[in-house]
Amino acid sequence: MSQPVRSILYRNGVVHSSADPFAEAVLVDDGVVAWIGADDTAAGLAARADRVVDLDGALVTPGFVDAHAHVLETGLAAEAVDLGAAAGVRSLGQALAVLHGRARRLEVADPSGEQVLLAVGWDEQAWPEGRPFTRSELDAACGGRAVYAARVDVHSAVISSAMAARAGIERDPAWTGAAASGSGWSDAPADTGLVTADLHHRVRAVAHTLTPDHRTRLYRDTLAAWAARGVVSVHEMSGEHLDTRAGLAELHALTADPAEHALPHLAAYRGELCRTADDARALLAELPFLTGIGGDLNVDGSIGSRTAALRHPYSDLPADPATAGFTGALTHPDGTPWTGDLYLDADQIAGHLVAVQEAGVQGAFHVIGDRAMDETVLGLQAAAQITSDGAVRSGHHRIEHALFVDAATLAALLVRGVGLSVQPAFDTAFNGSDGVYVTRLGAARAGALMPFADLAQAGVPLAFGSDTPVTPVDPWQAVRAATRHDDPDQRISAGAAFRAHTRGGWRLAGLDHTGAGQLRVGAPAHLAVWRTERLGVQAAPGRLASWSEEARAGTPLLPDLSPDAPEPECLHTLRDGVVIHDTF
Repeated sequence: MSQPVRSILYRNGVVHSSADPFAEAVLVDDGVVAWIGADDTAAGLAARADRVVDLDGALVTPGFVDAHAHVLETGLAAEAVDLGAAAGVRSLGQALAVLHGRARRLEVADPSGEQVLLAVGWDEQAWPEGRPFTRSELDAACGGRAVYAARVDVHSAVISSAMAARAGIERDPAWTGAAASGSGWSDAPADTGLVTADLHHRVRAVAHTLTPDHRTRLYRDTLAAWAARGVVSVHEMSGEHLDTRAGLAELHALTADPAEHALPHLAAYRGELCRTADDARALLAELPFLTGIGGDLNVDGSIGSRTAALRHPYSDLPADPATAGFTGALTHPDGTPWTGDLYLDADQIAGHLVAVQEAGVQGAFHVIGDRAMDETVLGLQAAAQITSDGAVRSGHHRIEHALFVDAATLAALLVRGVGLSVQPAFDTAFNGSDGVYVTRLGAARAGALMPFADLAQAGVPLAFGSDTPVTPVDPWQAVRAATRHDDPDQRISAGAAFRAHTRGGWRLAGLDHTGAGQLRVGAPAHLAVWRTERLGVQAAPGRLASWSEEARAGTPLLPDLSPDAPEPECLHTLRDGVVIHDTF
């Protein structure tokens, strides 16, 4: 339990506050910002504070909000075998060697073979072989152990024969290939070992079976690590294929009082489809703390796994169905080229929105492809016809990811008052000339993804998140990514990106009326302290404006986010006046 401190004075630093661009000190009293001002004035306040922190030139900012995260999945990924390039795995052969090594160690630690070997992060796009490992290769490398190896986007996985048997799908037609003509797959899933969509969800649930103590430790350790990155609030996107209702209730209990567990705030979302208001009310009766019903309520899948629903076929479908190593879908059951999976239609989307509106909470949907976005817009329009435009707008619904937003879609979202939770790191991780988006979609379509500037200029409510474990919790990298979009016309300022990653998250959760996400008198004290070598505002490419220039303009300062600048170091994180991370 964190020891509550009634008041803390931070002095001798730089305070990111539009209320006072020259501020050097801030006083927190009873969980709120009580004063902001100059350091010479702070000297007279030191005697009344329970704790005085000498910032020694450090920067104080509002704390970050991760507006799309998966706590349990991230905790499990931290314990799993990392098959990503960042871990040094740069080929299919290396991946199998790493898996073989872990399996050999598990033979000693778990000779019964009960423990599932979990792996994450593989991306065949980054490997010279251009394909993932197969089921037979996985079986051979891991000695017949149950293995679940998730792709980097966590929308598909390769599993071993033993894992298929443990999940009870070894005779399922979708696995054996007996129903391949209706699955859209060019070769038998049992040969490739690849599982997607509902089959993937079923296998993942079995692979992630945990003891209660293990689950609790993952929750605590994961959230504590995020606090050490300056994160004060997390939008948890729970779902039936990700965690249990009981797990979400435990997660909420752990985060409800910062003085008890010293963890970030939690805005809880549960991705379960509601057909009636009674469905929504029943869920709220069990989980009364929910901010919204939805989030990881998937309208479609992901681009990397070729399950995102597109208007036009994927660009990398091979002409020859027998192309070695190709594990993606070639056609739909009617023989048309593969355009991905649409999991929900407009009627289901509209019904869900009407149900949750009546129950008094937000609705939210995972939307990746442009076809999925079209269906979501149709659902919004249908919900407005059933209720009213005003009722839909007052619902403050949200869309997660929203990679495709053209002019017509943007207008429709504005009219319906829809907010967007987006992940700038996707542009860095998956876009660019050699990224998976270009490979799957072609350069023209990939270049239109994530139009940050269009969204910001139109006034769409915008919040940033990580979708961890898909991309790491690294808020400053997300801010940097938004300022360096692959399309220069879609880059936004560091200040706009920072607001989307702080105040924007509170806004999407309906909590910005409290003043959260800002450092001003009377606002909740959610802040982070950073050691950074150079301060300013990225005013133009290659030019960092000076403190005096930006202060005169009333612009709060941020760290230097140019590509070669050192990453800011989080020294201290405060949530509601309670210290949840401290190095002082």
